[in-house]
Amino acid sequence: MSTETAVTAPTPARDSAQSAIKQNLREYGLVLALIAIMIFFQWQTGGVLFKPVNLTNLVLQNSYIIIMALGMLLVIVGGHIDLSVGSVSGFVGAVAAVLMVQYKFDPVLTTLICLVVGGLIGASQGYWIAYMKIPSFIVTLAGMLVFKGLALWLLGGMSVGPFPREFQLLSAGFIPDFFGPWTVFGTPLHATTLVIGLVIVAAMLWFALRSRRARESHGYSAEPFSLFVIKNAVISAMVLFLIYMMASYKGLPNVLIVMGVLIALFVFVTKRMTIGRRIYAMGGNVKAAALSGIKTERLTFFVFVNMGVLAALAGLIFAARLNTATPKAGLGFELDVIAAVFIGGASMAGGVGQVAGAVIGAFIMGVMNNGMSIMGVNIDWQQVIKGLVLLGAVVFDVYNKNKA
Repeated sequence: MSTETAVTAPTPARDSAQSAIKQNLREYGLVLALIAIMIFFQWQTGGVLFKPVNLTNLVLQNSYIIIMALGMLLVIVGGHIDLSVGSVSGFVGAVAAVLMVQYKFDPVLTTLICLVVGGLIGASQGYWIAYMKIPSFIVTLAGMLVFKGLALWLLGGMSVGPFPREFQLLSAGFIPDFFGPWTVFGTPLHATTLVIGLVIVAAMLWFALRSRRARESHGYSAEPFSLFVIKNAVISAMVLFLIYMMASYKGLPNVLIVMGVLIALFVFVTKRMTIGRRIYAMGGNVKAAALSGIKTERLTFFVFVNMGVLAALAGLIFAARLNTATPKAGLGFELDVIAAVFIGGASMAGGVGQVAGAVIGAFIMGVMNNGMSIMGVNIDWQQVIKGLVLLGAVVFDVYNKNKA
């Protein structure tokens, strides 16, 4: 009897590994899904997807979606939704065009003014949601219509451009090479990009190891070390591959630096700062959060101000990329942004979601858009496929909740 038990009983290490995989199923699944989708489209496009110029375009095309997804993550984690982000970004792009093209404002001053305008828009919507208790769906739906109409009025129904060269660099520029090109296997590489990439990967590994040690020192369970090594090795390899491919082209785009700084900032806010933990608590149970002393109204107001500023920044980046402001700018952005956050693991009920998940979700949507466009898939079928992916992500979330 004891022999049979010894043979059939799972080992503690195996139990621990299985438990860790179950607890982090969405995180592991997202990374594997992104890799699988990229390999699939690399095969279907005949190797076009992984070409340096296409990978750079992929980042440029999705930078404004990722930036807005960071703000939308906090909105959704806090238990709300913002349907106006696309219209706000388009309106802010129109404001920038009028100031720089028609009134000859300095690009830096215009950028600051537009970010303030975005913050004021977020504050105006956040006030009605936080203090007047009007559902965010209604307020931001109204905002979507209002700012879409204001952008059309401001531009007079026409496209306004081009922008000054300095402003275009926000989206079309690349960082200079301070170390000179390095030749590796006969290929000249952007040395500064390689150095930055190595520093980023080293920092990621150091913070991951530090976080693991902190959990263990406080008595919390940590994933098996083998899984920890595999996960970080895969992520590091993906980052290094992207950095290498960009170094073989023109280097890191300016907008990628902006995006990287924002991602690091939001990871720090959500994981290390009190305000981040309070947003999660508010989304998990707003009444319990209020009873515990959290000022939920002020927190909700802040979340929408933050969303407004990021939508404004995204609108500036999009306008700089097009080199013109159009009345249709921002159309449908809110759908891609919300889809990225939900695909990245955020819960419809609030209180659940991670920055890394939102970024990976945005890249999944971006790779699908890019790959299907290269393959020549009609836009109607692209929408159908993206809708099914979003539905699948939400069904997976509900299934996991019911199973728990």
